[in-house]
Amino acid sequence: MIPVVLFSLTVHEYSHGRIAFLLGDNTAKSLGRLSFNPLKHLDPIGTLFFYFMGFGWAKPVPVDPRNFEHPRRDMMYVAIAGPLSNVTLAVICSFFIRFIVPDINGILFTLLCFGVYINVALAIFNLLPVFPLDGSSVIKGLVPGNVAARLSGLDRFGAILLMGVILLDHFAHTGILGRVLWMPIITVVQYLSQEAFPALFYILKISFQ
Repeated sequence: MIPVVLFSLTVHEYSHGRIAFLLGDNTAKSLGRLSFNPLKHLDPIGTLFFYFMGFGWAKPVPVDPRNFEHPRRDMMYVAIAGPLSNVTLAVICSFFIRFIVPDINGILFTLLCFGVYINVALAIFNLLPVFPLDGSSVIKGLVPGNVAARLSGLDRFGAILLMGVILLDHFAHTGILGRVLWMPIITVVQYLSQEAFPALFYILKISFQ
């Protein structure tokens, strides 16, 4: 699972930086973040969370909205680029997964299964409308300016709330995120994988036991 996670997070962060660059902000490029090298995007704490808790994050790509012609709208485009890149990877993996026989190409089939699941999970999770997730910037780009300003005032609570829920899920086994995310994630995975879904689900089941 580790190479799939690293690659998926790298593409996600690269996509943020690339769209920001195309819209006029070269902050990510000047800092060397427009790269497919995973080491450029690893966050030490986020990596430790992945290892010990099964959940983590990459280093966010720096973006300066002052370089955009339309800051709020362009930040929405930058934000949505990450989840869309993960959806694209999931679709590509799901395409190839249908032509592979699991018994013959077991390792490749397993990697593709994780490719579908992890990228769908990353896309849906990051679209939650909670700061610092991408969904927060997407919502701010869709609502009127005065509403977006009020939402920005709540950003300082978003990260605390999100981390609190993650820690509760891990240590108190509350399953809050699971209840919110599991059904949409598994529904999209099933839709993408089609007839390969039973084998994919079996691999996920034994992997997360």
